[in-house]
Amino acid sequence: MSRTRTNPARRTGRTAFLAALGLVTATGATATVLGTATAGAAAAGCTVDYRITNQWNTGFGADVTVTNTGAPVTSWTVEWTYAGNQQVTQGWNATISQSGAAVTARSLSYNGTLATGGSTSFGFNGSYSGTNAVPAVFRLNGVVCDGTTGPTDPPTTPPTTPPTTPPAGSKADNPYAGAKVYVNPEWSAKAAAEPGGAKVANQPTGVWLDRIAAVNGSATSMGLRAHLDEALRQKGPGELVVQLVIYNLPGRDCAALASNGELGPTEIGRYKTEYIDPIAAILADPKYAGLRIVTTVEIDSLPNLVTNVSGRPTATPGCDVMKANGNYVTGVGYALKKLGAIGNVYNYVDAGHHGWLGWDDNFGASAELFKQAATAEGSTVANVHGFIVNTANYSALKEDHFRIDDSVNGVSVRQSKWVDWNRYTDELSYAQAMRAKLVSLGFDAGLGMLIDTSRNGWGGAARPGAPGATTNVDTYVNGGRYDRRIHLGNWCNQSGAGLGERPRTAPAAGIDAYVWMKPPGESDGASKEIPNNEGKGFDRMCDPAYTGNARNGNSMSGALPGAPLSGQWFSAQFQELLKNAHPAL
Repeated sequence: MSRTRTNPARRTGRTAFLAALGLVTATGATATVLGTATAGAAAAGCTVDYRITNQWNTGFGADVTVTNTGAPVTSWTVEWTYAGNQQVTQGWNATISQSGAAVTARSLSYNGTLATGGSTSFGFNGSYSGTNAVPAVFRLNGVVCDGTTGPTDPPTTPPTTPPTTPPAGSKADNPYAGAKVYVNPEWSAKAAAEPGGAKVANQPTGVWLDRIAAVNGSATSMGLRAHLDEALRQKGPGELVVQLVIYNLPGRDCAALASNGELGPTEIGRYKTEYIDPIAAILADPKYAGLRIVTTVEIDSLPNLVTNVSGRPTATPGCDVMKANGNYVTGVGYALKKLGAIGNVYNYVDAGHHGWLGWDDNFGASAELFKQAATAEGSTVANVHGFIVNTANYSALKEDHFRIDDSVNGVSVRQSKWVDWNRYTDELSYAQAMRAKLVSLGFDAGLGMLIDTSRNGWGGAARPGAPGATTNVDTYVNGGRYDRRIHLGNWCNQSGAGLGERPRTAPAAGIDAYVWMKPPGESDGASKEIPNNEGKGFDRMCDPAYTGNARNGNSMSGALPGAPLSGQWFSAQFQELLKNAHPAL
């Protein structure tokens, strides 16, 4: 499956819909390409102008313009079949699927309408071995575009390696594909200074812009421009992704005091003019246009308006305030619109985690709220490239020893105390289900997901190697689960946690990447009250002695002792993560 996406405001004449058209005949450095095919059926006629743009040993790039010569259409499908072993490897501006030699390319939400005489353009990279024959037939909405082939010359100096950057004005299907990811030198230095930390100090992590001052930086900390300048230095001749966490909503994280922020519940004006606008101005600087900038947009915000408001046993007054004033929805919509207008920015909205939103009464309502926020303040769903789950959380990536449809002695796993009627057992299954739900609500069919695996490894001596005993459903689940937290609702500096899967691209269906968005070693919150000027309160969930509340089933917090304020370096936690890493270091 190839996913494609372009900022509609920045589409250019030949931005790329042949996300899967492998239409080249190549021998050495020469190629014959399909020129124009004229449809024989007037009801859904078409012409296709195909041009090869690059060619190398085992691959090629091309772009195609499809013109509708029949009646107007509101969506389109183009189909063709390869004669050889061609495979689409990267495409943009269409949803592409391939089954054997047959390829189907479908329009996206913003480019489906084609008036009579209207056209759309698309591009792709493909691979092949041996010969690379031009497909003989194209179909538009099922009707054959029946025409002749007009050869064109290939580039005179083809590249020796495949291009990884889509044409100007379009965005990569997956920003992580073919790209390095920025290593934050400030985090890297702290990690390298720890015993054993050199093993992971070169891993990419997110840069957290969690207050206005973080945008400009200080004499002792890098600001946004400093990070982007360093990213340009690291980039070299290839592609590079910079990961930013946008995290400063008014009344931030209304249900967890440790991560409260500097802006009061009503300060939406300051959020726009003093925080988002300066970030957008910096990111729009042409100097940084060659970077791929991934934003994680406002974690720990929108789902609170579903799960922690009046009528729920977990309600907090702060979340009632934010639901009533609408500033979470307004802020997210504004951020998506401003940042989404920048051609090299890829917005990923926070979608919680399965231990928060995996229950029936949370899941659908949260997805609907994400749609509401994505279309607030003049934004559209086209400004959302994807969603991220498990940000700064500990939920296991994949539980191998039990499944949600298992039962023990006739009792469903969902009835176990650990699962507690949740629909999901881990982050991978949750992310893929949430993706499907969001697409059904109108988000792009090529929507990508990120999973934060920075602290969900749960390795070490306590990691089970087999399913639990089948005495009852609880022994089965508890004996086999990787996630060793006392309760799924525990979130602060968890004892026993380990580094998870290292960052990598396209690890599973629908997943753009595993990422370390939360830098390992940075605290979730202080173990005791610590005066500060960042608006961060003391949350008892970070106190190892705390016996819990409704959000964690009145269980012990499971937090490590001696933690500093959220975001500050916590050496003991970092050592715990190294020790319990899975895969092991």
